[in-house]
Amino acid sequence: MEHYYTRNPLSPLKFYLIKKKVRGFDLTFHTSTGVFSPKKIDTATKLLAENMIIKKNEAFLDLGSGYGVIGIVAFKMGANVSMSEINLRALMLMKKNIKENKVKAEIIDSNGFESINNLFDNICLNPPISAGMKLCQELIKESFNHLKKNGILQIVARHNKGGSRLEKFMQEEFKNSKVLAKKGGFKVYASTKI
Repeated sequence: MEHYYTRNPLSPLKFYLIKKKVRGFDLTFHTSTGVFSPKKIDTATKLLAENMIIKKNEAFLDLGSGYGVIGIVAFKMGANVSMSEINLRALMLMKKNIKENKVKAEIIDSNGFESINNLFDNICLNPPISAGMKLCQELIKESFNHLKKNGILQIVARHNKGGSRLEKFMQEEFKNSKVLAKKGGFKVYASTKI
């Protein structure tokens, strides 16, 4: 079973196209096999995109961007966007979608924070819970280290499938956490680096 966080997916390449209004923006996404949720924007990503807090001109990181929904919406809302991904297919699609939706963003080929040195005002993440709780917790810890003072980490997860544990971990790391939105068993959790 090949995971969407595989470096080089081997599944036969088949392309799809998603046209969707997200946060009031008409967007087009080129997707393919070998990436997460290629036929529709998944519930968790849509919930995060519709409810994430974005400030104009902030330094924003979409960590593990997939084909780019979160980063593209953040740019449309006025953020200065960086997008990172390990999956080569997702990187290829992300570049295509940035161009398609007239977005300017820095693209970072990175396994987690491996190739990321900057500090950000805002990091958004749909954690790969199927890769294990340990990795998700590492990404939260690393996010804390890559945030500026008063920076915010926003994640989305299924509350009963690890989300509640991740929220508890965010509370421990950041000494605060709150729920921004919930729908269909998913919640968007946010913590601020005080």
